[in-house]
Amino acid sequence: MFNLVFTILLVSGIPVNDGKEDAHKFPANFLFGASTSAYQIEGGNEKLYGKGENMWDFSIKKNPFIIANKSNAEISCDSYHKYRNDIELLKYLGVNFYRFSISWSRLLPDGYSNKVNTHAVRYYNDVINLLLMNGIEPMVTLHHKDLPQKLQEIGGWTNPYLAYYYEDYARIVFTYFGDRVKYWITFNEICVGYGGNIEPPFLNQPEHAGYLCRNVILLAHAKAYHLYDQVFRNIQRGQVGYLIEGRWLQSATEQPEDLKAAERARQFFFGLQGNAVFHPDGDFPEVMKRRIAEISKKQGYLRSRLPDLSKEEVTFIQGTYDFLAVNYYSTVLIKDSNTTKDDVGVDKFQNEEWKKSASEWLRVYPDGLRNILRWVKDTFDNPEVFITENGFSDHGELNDTDRVSYLKLHLEALLQAIYEDKIPVKGYSVWSLLDNFEWMAGYTEKFGLFHVNFNDPQRTRTTKLSAKWYKKVIAERTPSVVDYY
Repeated sequence: MFNLVFTILLVSGIPVNDGKEDAHKFPANFLFGASTSAYQIEGGNEKLYGKGENMWDFSIKKNPFIIANKSNAEISCDSYHKYRNDIELLKYLGVNFYRFSISWSRLLPDGYSNKVNTHAVRYYNDVINLLLMNGIEPMVTLHHKDLPQKLQEIGGWTNPYLAYYYEDYARIVFTYFGDRVKYWITFNEICVGYGGNIEPPFLNQPEHAGYLCRNVILLAHAKAYHLYDQVFRNIQRGQVGYLIEGRWLQSATEQPEDLKAAERARQFFFGLQGNAVFHPDGDFPEVMKRRIAEISKKQGYLRSRLPDLSKEEVTFIQGTYDFLAVNYYSTVLIKDSNTTKDDVGVDKFQNEEWKKSASEWLRVYPDGLRNILRWVKDTFDNPEVFITENGFSDHGELNDTDRVSYLKLHLEALLQAIYEDKIPVKGYSVWSLLDNFEWMAGYTEKFGLFHVNFNDPQRTRTTKLSAKWYKKVIAERTPSVVDYY
């Protein structure tokens, strides 16, 4: 019955606000969740479980010093063995859904479709079934950074044929789990290590590999969407969403050149990611195509460094979404620049007065969440939205008042977006359920609602103040809760 009610609420087109609801409370059909990803929490890398190597495993084994404190994700939160504990935590919170990812290299150890790991099928079936038994809907990300190493060795997301391998992977996932999973997200944070040098595969080619990666991701996403639409949707009755990795890009001044530069930066960041999917015109943004073509010519290239999308590809990608997933953490200020060497032509920085977190890149600016949603509404044809990641990093304090403050401010901004801006936001998910392996930062930065003792072989979980607060928020449907201690 819960699944039926959940689905009816989300797809019925019921207005987000009918004018009768309290603007300090979330609408009756609004959904609360918590998020994780496979590589960051699962562990379970022992050979007896059949998991294959992914590019993070490979890079860390090759050079352990790339991760803070030489840590790794071999065990992490040990959720492969302790998923029952985690679902108890979700039940304690009272969430409507749990957003997690499937490890491609766990399910298909070599990345290819000819070998399916039965241990992985059992594990994910167990997780999904136990969630549903507890009245919690699974929202599954198909791929969250951890590309199988064998696929990385053939070029990873710069290889156009990877879109076909991803389609094969998606078909297997939909076949095994789609009868119970009604909400899918195709990708999360894939291209960082192609355009930059801050995480695997460390290609550091923003003007080549970064664009190639996004081109292939768009085609892969569209293939998975059309596959679901043509083969699975009528039977499984689910939805497939597309995710935009978020930080708001705000003009540092009211000067016309900076205002124009900020919008240009948004087109290069959000537009590169989602224009081809959501914009009524499809394709990459015109400002990107024009600028990169002009700069490429000046640099002596015979063609633009931004790969062309053919008319057939534009049509194939355009409109391939049932909802938009947005991750938001912080905001960056933008100034126009004639000295920058990148294609965008801007300088980026943050306001030193904004409250710091444990992460260098994350400062508190809740208005950025509302600004992203308004921009998406105006630019991307007003899609239905899930906030799939929003969180604050500290050093693992149990009395995490700074996290409570951060989440409260952002949920208040979200209420304004829903009621004042009339944005169809359907749900919100905190990053993260647990303290976990935070990629290059290892275990030095903590985002969890629940503390994990990584020095304890049992990986003991302990409830933080923020978990008690979020539980009360969900129960009362407002961030303005009291007496949650």
